[in-house]
Amino acid sequence: MIAKAGKPLVRVEALASPTRPRKRSLGFLAGQFTVPADFDRLAEAEIAALFSVSE
Repeated sequence: MIAKAGKPLVRVEALASPTRPRKRSLGFLAGQFTVPADFDRLAEAEIAALFSVSE
C-alpha cells in the first residue's frame, strides 16, 4: 500500500505469471520457404525514393 498523508493511494500487488513457460520451437518452418540471396537489396530504389527530397 502506498499512502500520502496517511491516506491510501495505491495498492501494489504482484502480477500473476503463467503457470508454465511457453515452449519455443526453433526451425518449425524449415524448408517451407526460401530467402533470396539479395533479400537486403529488394525494392532498394523504391525505398530510396521514399527518403529522397524532391524540390
